[in-house]
Amino acid sequence: MPKVVRYTLLSIRDLAVSFGPFLLLAAGLLALAYWWLDPNPPKTVTLATGPAQSAYDEFGKRYAKALAAYGIEVKLLPSEGSSENLDLLRSGRADLGFVQGGTNDRKMEDEEDIESLGSLFVEPLWLFYREDAAPKDTKDPGTFKPLSGLGQLQGLRVNVGTAGSGVPNLMARLLEANRIDPATLKLSNLSQTPAVTAFLAGELDALVFASAPESLMVQLLLQTPGVRLMDFPQSEAYARRFPFLTPAQLPRGVVDLANDVPPQNLRLVATTTALLTRSDTHPALLQLFSQTAQSLHSGAGWFNRARQFPNLDNNELPVAKQADRTIKNGAPLMQRYLPFWLANLIDRMWLALGAILVLLLPLSRVVPPLYSLRVRSRVYRWYAQLRDIEERLNTQTEAPEGLLKEIDELDRVAGNIHVPLSYTDELYALRNNIALVRKRLVRAEGGAASTAPAASMA
Repeated sequence: MPKVVRYTLLSIRDLAVSFGPFLLLAAGLLALAYWWLDPNPPKTVTLATGPAQSAYDEFGKRYAKALAAYGIEVKLLPSEGSSENLDLLRSGRADLGFVQGGTNDRKMEDEEDIESLGSLFVEPLWLFYREDAAPKDTKDPGTFKPLSGLGQLQGLRVNVGTAGSGVPNLMARLLEANRIDPATLKLSNLSQTPAVTAFLAGELDALVFASAPESLMVQLLLQTPGVRLMDFPQSEAYARRFPFLTPAQLPRGVVDLANDVPPQNLRLVATTTALLTRSDTHPALLQLFSQTAQSLHSGAGWFNRARQFPNLDNNELPVAKQADRTIKNGAPLMQRYLPFWLANLIDRMWLALGAILVLLLPLSRVVPPLYSLRVRSRVYRWYAQLRDIEERLNTQTEAPEGLLKEIDELDRVAGNIHVPLSYTDELYALRNNIALVRKRLVRAEGGAASTAPAASMA
C-alpha cells in the first residue's frame, strides 16, 4: 500500500475513533427520537364507508386505490351510513369515516377523540316520489301536482333509511320544524338497495336518502320514468334554521342535456360531508388522506365549482393540523420532489435533528483536542520508559550495558510507531531524545571500561 494512502487511512481511523463517542450519542438520540416520533405510518388503516353502491362506498374504493400506491392498505368497513360511521370511530373499530353534517348530537368526548380532515362534498337530501302517488291536479285529472313541501307526504309510504344512515334523525328534525307528526306518515327504515327495489316495485310512495350525486342509486332514480325529485322552495329557510344545512340547486338539464333532465331547476337542501378521523391516527396517514382528498374532491360537480372542495367550512369538530396545512398550502415542498417515505421522514424528524445538532455542536469542540491527545499519546507514553532509563543511568543502579539493550529496544519500538504526517515532528523528537540518552550510555560505558584496568593494577 502506498505510504500516502496508509497515512491518510491512519488519520481517518483516528478521527473516527475520536468522534466515536459523539457518533454513538447522536445515533442513540436519533433512535430515541425515531421511537418517540414514530415517523413511518402503519401499513393498514380502516375506513368506514357506507352501504354497497353508495357514494361513500365508491369514494372508499378510490381512496384505497390512491393509498395503495404508497404501500398503505385501506380496509373498507361497510356500514349503514354516517351515524354508524360516527359510532365506529368512537369505538375505535375505524380509523377514519365519512360523516355528514347534523348526523347526530355531538358528545363532549368527540372534541378530544375525533378530528375532521375537512369538508369533502355536499350531500343533498334526495326525496324521490312516484308520480302516481302525488295528488292529482283538480283542473286536469290526467296530471299531478309536483310535491313542494314535507306536509304533502302525509299519508304516503315513505322510507327514511336505517338509523345508521343518519337520515331518520335528520328527517325527524325537519318534520318537527314543519310541525308534522311522524305518525301521519307511513315511515319505514329499509336500507338503501332494498328500499329502491321496493320503491320501483310500487311498494313505497317516496324515498329519502342523503348522498352525493356520484351514487349509482341517485343516477338511476333521476333517469327513471315516473319518478320525480321533490323541489324545496324553502331551501334558504332550512339553511338558516339548521347550520349544518346549505341550499343547493340542481340545474336544469345537468343530468341529461339531450333529454332535458331535470326539466327545470330544482332547489334542494344539502348537508356537507366531512372525512372524520380519530385523534390518535398516525399523522402521516392523515397527511396522505388529506392530499388524496385534494385530488378526488377538487373537481367541479353538480353542486360546486372546481377547487371549492375540500374546505374548512361547516366543520362541526376540530380540524386536524395535517388537513389544515394541506388545504391551505397543498402538498409540502419536499413531497413534490422526494418519495413520500423520505419526505415524511425528514418532515417528521427535522426538529429532532435540529435539537440533536444544537446539543452536539458544543460537545464537538472537544473532538480536536481528543484527536490530538490520542495521536500524541502513541509517542508520549514512551517518554516514561526513556525517563526511567535516564534516571537509572544517573543513579548508577544498573550497568550501562543493560541499559543500552533497553534503549535499543525502545528505539526499535519507536521506529514502528505510525502517526499522521502532521504529527511526525513529535515522533522524530522522541527518536532524537532516545539518541541523546544512548550517547550518554555509550560514554558511560566507555568510562566504566577505562576505569576497570586502573582498578585492577592497583
